Amino acid sequence: MSSEKIVISGTGCALADFLYNDISLDSQNFKKYQSEKAGDGGLSPGKLVFTEELEKFSDTPYASILSEITGNHSPNAFNVGGPSLVSLIHASQMLDFKEFEVKYFGTAGKDKISKKIFDIVRETPLNIDNYLTIGANVSPFTDVFSDPSYANGHGERTFVNNIGAAWDYIPECINEDFFESDIVCFGGTALVPHIHDNLTQLLARAKEKKCITLVNTVFDFRNEKEHPGSNWPLVDNCDSFGLIDILIMDCEEASKISGQKNIESSAGFFASTNVSSFIITNGPDNIYAKSNGGLFGKTEMIILPASQKVKSELKSSHTRKGDTTGCGDNFTGGIITSIANQLKSKSKGKFNFVEAISWGVASGGFTCFITGGTFIEKFPGEKLGLVADLQTEYLKQIEN
Repeated sequence: MSSEKIVISGTGCALADFLYNDISLDSQNFKKYQSEKAGDGGLSPGKLVFTEELEKFSDTPYASILSEITGNHSPNAFNVGGPSLVSLIHASQMLDFKEFEVKYFGTAGKDKISKKIFDIVRETPLNIDNYLTIGANVSPFTDVFSDPSYANGHGERTFVNNIGAAWDYIPECINEDFFESDIVCFGGTALVPHIHDNLTQLLARAKEKKCITLVNTVFDFRNEKEHPGSNWPLVDNCDSFGLIDILIMDCEEASKISGQKNIESSAGFFASTNVSSFIITNGPDNIYAKSNGGLFGKTEMIILPASQKVKSELKSSHTRKGDTTGCGDNFTGGIITSIANQLKSKSKGKFNFVEAISWGVASGGFTCFITGGTFIEKFPGEKLGLVADLQTEYLKQIEN
């Protein structure tokens, strides 16, 4: 085992989450602003829309829409969010700081929101030396409307996003230190437009440096709006998927990127590319995953369930209920954690794919018990202990 630290660096979506609980997605106040067709700028359960697009769709200022949907209530909680920042915070909490360093590269605005974000992130082990405040735009934020009773009690959220200062973050903002890492992660880059549009070039630089590369996606409303009915662009061409060691998507994102109609055919599409491995999540339903033997051992298409322990506890407990915000981001953080640990400990042979997925499932499942995607620990290792119990139970579940 090397005495040097394993370094994980990531960039992509980071923002402030304003969480509104118990918002009925079936209410008339919500349905008044609901989408009529894909990409039209209206609200839709489980999806994200930009503030400016929602205003155009409804011909109503967003402040008025927010007041009407929430009953003019203040947010129930404020948290840091974003598919990059949240997954990296999770990994930093799960990994021993003496052996691993996790860094975030990104931007916030010069406003009161950024101070609130930084105050929270500084309570975690994440290195934010490269988390910059640049430009005149406000910090990116998302209002999250959470309905725990939606979909027969499985719950659902709707997101309204303001890209803000993320428009100012360009590839030149990412210094060479980012690529001097063992693992590099690109999370939710569709909400950081200039990074997303140059993702292939950034992945190529990372592979030139022999980095392990991970990409996790987010709903790409910008491309859905600009090119309705077309595939969402992720990398420049089909061959460029080979620059990705681990690609993580939810079922809708996988469908939109692949141009396929369901999770099975989407999985078939990605299996036909040269991506080293991919994972498609589907909320409380089955996960589809495959590895071509590059980073992980060669694994034909596997279909794995969600955590039965998490499902049963959510149904039986009145106290262990949070919301589903950040479940996917923490799932990715669990994958990053496992890859880092396997990289530190391995001597020869391929990484264990199912082991990595088990940490993802446990990490995402744990997030159902908290409000928001970021958990602030009372002491180092607290979150690891809680998630490890779920991971142990999950391995027993799938072995049986």
